[in-house]
Amino acid sequence: MNLLQKIKILSQLGEIMRSVGSGKSWPGFEIGINADEYNDLVELTKRAKIYNGWFTEEAVKHAFTGIGGWLTENDLTNWVKAYDINEGKPKSIALIMAGNIPLVGFHDFLAVFLSGNKAVIKLSSDDKHLFPALLQILSLFDPTINEWVEIKEHKLEGFDGVIATGSDNSANYFHSYFGKYPNVIRKNRTSIAVLNGQESKADLVALGHDIFKFFGLGCRNVSQVWLPQDFNIDLLFDALYEFKEIANHNKYANNYDYNRAVYLMNLEDMLDNGFLLLKEDKKLNSPLGMLHYVRYNSVSEINEFIAENEAQIQIVVGEGYVPFGKAQNPSLNDFADGVDTLSFLTAL
Repeated sequence: MNLLQKIKILSQLGEIMRSVGSGKSWPGFEIGINADEYNDLVELTKRAKIYNGWFTEEAVKHAFTGIGGWLTENDLTNWVKAYDINEGKPKSIALIMAGNIPLVGFHDFLAVFLSGNKAVIKLSSDDKHLFPALLQILSLFDPTINEWVEIKEHKLEGFDGVIATGSDNSANYFHSYFGKYPNVIRKNRTSIAVLNGQESKADLVALGHDIFKFFGLGCRNVSQVWLPQDFNIDLLFDALYEFKEIANHNKYANNYDYNRAVYLMNLEDMLDNGFLLLKEDKKLNSPLGMLHYVRYNSVSEINEFIAENEAQIQIVVGEGYVPFGKAQNPSLNDFADGVDTLSFLTAL
């Protein structure tokens, strides 16, 4: 399978993912698969929460829509044309995927597949059903996909490079185990938002999506917000109330209740709207169900903080940064941790 053929089948998959993600019924054979195959994928978006309680239908469909948006012939062709793709000498690349949000490792697979290499994948136990289902769809378009992708249940071996994503603790293990191979090893990251005081309510509601999408479990989710010294925090609370239904999710509610109890017992100052705790804290990472905020007097304070914490910050949301509401809508060129995996792979 050459590069053009890969882009072709990926674009077919993209059309399916966009359709499923938007909640459409089977549109007919022009989608590339039959009704049963399509409906099986629709059913999986609903059933995923059985295997992982965080993977609600809404969360999975959002992931489908986002990834499907990448998978067009035009976008994929433009993405890879800046790189020197060597299709004649494939290498085996071990991919250790995270499972914090649905299909979070798909971008890494895409880079390996289109770079002319073979992906040897170790799926997270928290997300082991979605990717195989998409791989099955790709195999309908071209059965030779199995020569380019292998899912390993147990020990990884026989690889030439590694891309691994996990926690800070697992990253230490990855470095000790895979350090002798060319590698990209990612640790924990989180994201922040910067308000300038001129935001509309629509901007603040959009910020709510950056905070609550995927329940705040992604590295692109905002866990800390910077506010002007005179900012009326009630404006933020009022806008975020749009997301009150999140309290109906059992796992989220349990985390919120636990953290609320702990902080109340410790007599720590915080604000509470019934589903989100706001605490003034310069720590980047906030517990689930909590948002840290920092008051600032000058932009230089923000710039200094971002520079000091560059290795822990995935993105910054706000005017002049990533637009409000777009944190969980990365483009193909938004490489995790700022590491260009296609450059890494084509240089092997």
